[in-house]
Amino acid sequence: MIATSDDPRIQLAHCLLGAVEIAPDPVLPPRVVRVVAEDGRHFVAKQHAELDRYAGELHAYRTWGTHLTGHAPKLVGRDDATRTLLLTALAGDRADTAAPGSPEEELAHHEAGHVLGKLHRATSMPQGGAVGAVGAALAERLQSWIDRAVHADLIDTAERNLLKQHAAILDSSLMDSAVCHLDYQPRNWLVGDTFGICDFEHMRRDARIRDFARLEFRRWQAAPRLRTAFLDGYGRPLTDAERRLLESFGAIEATTALVKGHKENDLTLSTHGRTVLSRLT
Repeated sequence: MIATSDDPRIQLAHCLLGAVEIAPDPVLPPRVVRVVAEDGRHFVAKQHAELDRYAGELHAYRTWGTHLTGHAPKLVGRDDATRTLLLTALAGDRADTAAPGSPEEELAHHEAGHVLGKLHRATSMPQGGAVGAVGAALAERLQSWIDRAVHADLIDTAERNLLKQHAAILDSSLMDSAVCHLDYQPRNWLVGDTFGICDFEHMRRDARIRDFARLEFRRWQAAPRLRTAFLDGYGRPLTDAERRLLESFGAIEATTALVKGHKENDLTLSTHGRTVLSRLT
């Protein structure tokens, strides 16, 4: 349908592209809309509710998008007053629609590893110096989630002590950093003629290995072949030290899922948090 709306996303698209039509896309979240310009090109407009998320995603596209040329949307324009971005639309199907156990699923993980490897290699900083503060910051973040979980009576004393042990591990660990996507999972991958990634609102410099955490605890433990395919595309396997570090990132994954699942009354997320917590040693 032709867009004649007071919606800030449509207004931004109309201002920059001229007449546009809305293209219904059921896989997009409610705050994102796909539009088609008169020349047939597709774009997505995204409005943020929170200023920090808007600023973070805008910074990501303007600063780090050059490392992902051909694999990421391009920023077309923005409206700071309404926290709205207009981006080119990537072609392809979401990778989480691939049949579990299929060659297509394995190929998607291989390509995802390859693209993430490009971003990490282009932005990596070695261990030591200011980078040593990454572990302390992550330990502090984990402790804040532990406190919320205790306050909501979501964990017992033994579980609290286990999580605090992982916070201590993070606090004492040196780790290399890179610009990380931090929501790197199949729902944010697009598989077509080229492999694309989207949703940069969490992207920032962080511990490089943390970018594997959601895949490890949401996909790979149940399907190790996907881990193998991903790391083959990434260009190198994990070291023993990195595998141990990844387990401590699982403590963050578990605790945030428990707290957010409780707050949002999301049983699936709460169950995921409980499952990850039970796997930690």
